[in-house]
Amino acid sequence: MARSTNASGIPLQPYYDAARGVAHDLGEPGTFPFGRATRADQYRTRLWTMRQYAGFATAAESNERYRYLLARGQTGLSVAFDLPTQLGHDSDAGVARGEVGKVGVAIDSIEDMETLLRDIPLDEVTISMTINAPASILLAMLLAVARRRGIPFDRLGGTIQNDVLKEYAARGTYIYPPKASMRLVTDVMSYCAREVPQWNTISISGYHIREAGSTAVEEIAFTLANAKAYLQAARDAGIELDSIAPRLSFFWNAHNDFFEEIAKFRAARYLWAHITRDEFGCRDPRSQMLRFHTQTAGSTLTAQEPENNVVRVTLQALAAVLGGTQSLHTNGQDEALALPTAQSAKLALRTQQIIGYESGVADVVDPLAGSYYVETLTNELIEAARATIAEIDALGGSIAAIESGWMQSRIGDSAYLAQQAIERKEAIVVGVNAFVDDGIHAEVPALQRIDERVEREQVERLQKFRAARNGAAVAERLAAIRAAAAGNENVMPHFVEAVDAGATLGEICNLLREIFGTYRARESLA
Repeated sequence: MARSTNASGIPLQPYYDAARGVAHDLGEPGTFPFGRATRADQYRTRLWTMRQYAGFATAAESNERYRYLLARGQTGLSVAFDLPTQLGHDSDAGVARGEVGKVGVAIDSIEDMETLLRDIPLDEVTISMTINAPASILLAMLLAVARRRGIPFDRLGGTIQNDVLKEYAARGTYIYPPKASMRLVTDVMSYCAREVPQWNTISISGYHIREAGSTAVEEIAFTLANAKAYLQAARDAGIELDSIAPRLSFFWNAHNDFFEEIAKFRAARYLWAHITRDEFGCRDPRSQMLRFHTQTAGSTLTAQEPENNVVRVTLQALAAVLGGTQSLHTNGQDEALALPTAQSAKLALRTQQIIGYESGVADVVDPLAGSYYVETLTNELIEAARATIAEIDALGGSIAAIESGWMQSRIGDSAYLAQQAIERKEAIVVGVNAFVDDGIHAEVPALQRIDERVEREQVERLQKFRAARNGAAVAERLAAIRAAAAGNENVMPHFVEAVDAGATLGEICNLLREIFGTYRARESLA
């Protein structure tokens, strides 16, 4: 049965034609407001970066997976860190027990980072790191490794997520209070503008907002509201916006509603171009371009009949490409059950390659331009997201909306409604609430498992590393961080020197906990 509304609740007509008109000028490809594409030639001369998200167990095992994928045509790396690393704890911390290497790679020291990046040409391969609260420290480790190899910082390209606001709103791996977290973000921005000019200093993420249950409209609005907060923080820190805005990137979800997702990417580009130019006075066209990475929707993957996930991921990836993504990760079919096996990761990469090289969709810029449905839906998403951003502005901006619990409440309400629709079979999930197999002939796929030896060996390496380093030099560098963090000095140069001297992630984060404190979320919205 046909739906009367799409996934965001926007009414659907049975037929779209020219009579509805076009309300917004999306511009020509490569020109303001970049609604059709950020580049005039889009994929005609260069495909998107195929950047598979990977990381598990030890640095050595993750490095092996990266080289496996690069050898099979992957064009960029994306690093997944384990929970202790994401929360700024060393692997031998009590709270890390049982979690080391489980959902990503464990990185405690520069020694781990050197192993992770072994035989990977940092001046040729761009690297994305999904890390937020301790993002500045992980970036410092990568920079220290590059310096040891003699690679100039201006030849490095990549991205750190560094988007802590969405952690408070949707994901939960925050450490410090918002003000301190924003200070770390702006320190990275100003440092990289001077020292690492090709590095994307933040990847403002709608992905996790959508994974937590938001609608597409809320994904656009909440993400762009967070982006406005980062620009405002940079301005308040005295940073000239056109010096840092070109290195802001975005990270979107590619969900199931095919045409809505395509329209979402176009609407987000249009809105960001107007926000940067009209609200913040950015004049550099690069500041006005919304460049983004996309990942297919993990929350749509099913443990039941996991082979069906290949079809879901293919459609989601195609929507991202038709929407103009600059970089793409395709999920493995088994990720509802475990981290992907090498075979699943290869199949996910092959999915991108088939879309890029066999389907023909990359031959034309914005191939759905002129579609009455897509153009109308783009307009409707622009207006709906703009209205939600106005609500957030009225609350005092993104930080106020998060601290009051408003944003989290909106996401929770949307997630509840979506789950209700599945339980009532108003939304069909094939193999879950409809067309359910009796399971008699179902085969359990081989899964990636993290052996308990990983934690034991990681802790042993960390303890040997500490024992072999120059303790006095580490203490001196930590003292310099303490002074800089307690004052107004940019902490990034001190992080680079400290990790190079042998300071661990947990030692630096614990020091910052003493200075900045830690953040506790509101327990109730009442």
